[in-house]
Amino acid sequence: MSSRTPRGARRPFLPSWLPIDPYILALLGTVGLAALLPASGAAATVASGASTGAVALLFFLYGARLSTREAVDGLKHWRLHGTVLACTFLVFPLLGLAARGLVPTVLTPDLYGGLLFLCLVPSTIQSSIAFTSIARGNVPAAICAGSFSSLAGIVITPLLAALLLGSGAGGFSADSVVKIVLQLLVPFLAGQLLRPWVGGFLVRHKKVLGYVDRGSILLVVYTAFSEGMNRGVWHLVTPGRLGLLLAVEAVLLAAMLALTWYGAKRLGFGRGDRIAIQFAGSKKSLAAGLPMASVLFGAHASLAVLPLMLFHQMQLMVCAVIARRRAGDPEAADPGGEAAGQPSGPGSARGGVSGDDPRPGRGSDPGSDQASDAEPVGGITSPVAPR
Repeated sequence: MSSRTPRGARRPFLPSWLPIDPYILALLGTVGLAALLPASGAAATVASGASTGAVALLFFLYGARLSTREAVDGLKHWRLHGTVLACTFLVFPLLGLAARGLVPTVLTPDLYGGLLFLCLVPSTIQSSIAFTSIARGNVPAAICAGSFSSLAGIVITPLLAALLLGSGAGGFSADSVVKIVLQLLVPFLAGQLLRPWVGGFLVRHKKVLGYVDRGSILLVVYTAFSEGMNRGVWHLVTPGRLGLLLAVEAVLLAAMLALTWYGAKRLGFGRGDRIAIQFAGSKKSLAAGLPMASVLFGAHASLAVLPLMLFHQMQLMVCAVIARRRAGDPEAADPGGEAAGQPSGPGSARGGVSGDDPRPGRGSDPGSDQASDAEPVGGITSPVAPR
């Protein structure tokens, strides 16, 4: 098996065992803390206010980091990015709706609501780029597709949640609209508007701000699970139900990985583009989904985010194995053409990165190579500077 790595990317470290995302361990520790010491009374009020502020801060940082130019460039390569968007916001939700038949024999109504919400969340950015680079795929396409998906998800995910989840996510009530606008859209747009002035600062302090991202999400999780403990919702979840949920999510992930890979082949995409489509179209963003769930689900957010947390770890483990296998494909050893990750065929993407350098962030706006996805990639050294 070839051990060569893509030009411009650091050599990935893939352990012999499947990667365990350290951040998932931190999330599980936060859940355990909420189970043992849930915030209640005045402490719950303070935690709720702090969580609301943390969500607003997260989406401000997302907006300030996300390169509008890279996202808009996706419109120039409509076939590839349209395929990723269709997988993220059409195929995933359809599979989620089909899983409704598993209630109540396999999934409880609350767990199904969380599974359906998982299907509505936008794609990842950082880990999609990392896996695409390791597999020697089209890295510029992965950058552009992830950015475009995250930008679209700010609007599409809340609308789909309101439409498909109904009253469980607040429906189309005036209160839910106000929450979405004030806590998600306004901070995101403010970040986009201030990006020319704060972009350089975010790049210089990306490591510290990465801890702010992760700390904010941990606060959101602690608040949501504390409220769930106070309401007694966790008595409704048994180990058997969790095992069935994992089995359903494994089938969902396998279906999307197969559909994105073979579907892209049927659509005429080359190897490099198919890799980008597979990793960007089959994955879901924990960093975007957790804050959104806290706004959309309120008191029921703890059960709503559980399927997403489990799916996140599962997708990292499975995609790490796939990326390593793709890197060893005979086609990947071809120094030229699409096998080396160059775009091929009509509608292929080169956008999102200026010039011909396929490396993330070369020639792009400040901060564009670490856009809005605060998700570490297990035991893999990402070609994108970690935050």
